[in-house]
Amino acid sequence: MEWYLVLSLLFGAILLLMVAGFPVGVAFLAVNVVAAAVYFGGSGTLLERIELGIATLADNGLGSMANFALAPIPMFLLMGELFFHCGLANRMFGAVERLLGRVPARLSYVTVAGGTAFATLSGSSMGSTALLGTLMVPEMTRRGYKKSLSIGPILGTGGLAMLIPPSALAVLLGTLAQLDIGALLIAGVLPGLTLAAMYAVLIYAMAKLDPAAAPAYEVETAPLAERAVLLLRDVLPMVSIVVGVILLIMIGWATPSESAAFGCLGVLMVAAAFRSLTPRALWRSLAGATRVTVVALLIIFGSATFSKILSFSGGSAGLIAWVTSFDISPLTMLAVMFGVLLMLGMFMDQLSMMLLTVPIFYPLAQQFGFDLIWFSIIILLALEISFTTPPFGLLLFVMQSVAPPGTRFVEICVAALPFMACAMLLVLLLIAVPELATWLPSVSR
Repeated sequence: MEWYLVLSLLFGAILLLMVAGFPVGVAFLAVNVVAAAVYFGGSGTLLERIELGIATLADNGLGSMANFALAPIPMFLLMGELFFHCGLANRMFGAVERLLGRVPARLSYVTVAGGTAFATLSGSSMGSTALLGTLMVPEMTRRGYKKSLSIGPILGTGGLAMLIPPSALAVLLGTLAQLDIGALLIAGVLPGLTLAAMYAVLIYAMAKLDPAAAPAYEVETAPLAERAVLLLRDVLPMVSIVVGVILLIMIGWATPSESAAFGCLGVLMVAAAFRSLTPRALWRSLAGATRVTVVALLIIFGSATFSKILSFSGGSAGLIAWVTSFDISPLTMLAVMFGVLLMLGMFMDQLSMMLLTVPIFYPLAQQFGFDLIWFSIIILLALEISFTTPPFGLLLFVMQSVAPPGTRFVEICVAALPFMACAMLLVLLLIAVPELATWLPSVSR
């Protein structure tokens, strides 16, 4: 069978099952079983070929899940869940707000700083958007903030969450693409800090150009002694955990899995010190981390066999040969892949997009000579930008569901655009200066 027919049947069947209402993991598993029966089932009866297809799926899937590199995923997720359910997130939000004092648009800065910390640890942009929309938007609306400085920063924090480690989704992408997880995590530090600086400049400029977008109001300035206590008690412990996780990987004292375990232990110790590590909080944290981990493992379970089917059937090789037969520049190919992710993000979550695109995009990236760590940072940015792409970006609808009554959908889309522009500008910066993503991993080896 021609390679284009193979790809059309495989991806067409998956999309058809998803449209029919099947979860993406179940759709992939079903297509994998049938395809494995066809390509690996030999010449036995239909039942024997199906049994062999299931056995092949199980062997490949279980082997891919029994990977020590996957250990950071549940650990990072548990860090985020503990951070939220033990009340540490609210403590940090309150402390940052008090520390900023009378800074114009201070609630927007609090949203970016606190939202990044939570989203980075939780690995769920949709969950972070729902939490911040519920927690921060009503207060900012009450204070007279315009949508551009209340809703916009919340939609923008997802890009930071994907880049600044520890990021569970970065670990998952690195696992699917078979990359150095430590290098990928470290590579996101400088781009993430750059994007955070862009957001800060954007908020400052918007508040300066339109003071009515973030009206000033009387705030009691905290004494210096109180500020020092807030910084040392409520902010520094949380920040030091994230910094510690990064440094352990950078200086080579721990693998990503080991540093994730140390980070999780650090959050547990801080929660215990504040006497907020209750059985109920611990149970909710474990349950939340388990749910997302199971979905991630299901994705990995199906991806191992799917990649082998693409390779064995000649689908991926045929596509690569066809694409490279044209006189396409690497930048054009990168733009095409970026555009595909923006389109998929209107209809799918990030895990589903990874599973669909990684088996195709990474062989193409290798063929065009891309540095795969640099390429992965751009992919992570594309995944997040696609979530806020009007008119169907999923985060736009999440925000619509938690926004104050009377908020129009077009207002949410317009509020997202300046922060999307910052992320797009970072992509262009990464293309112009690849060292922004590759320098730190190179000096950490």
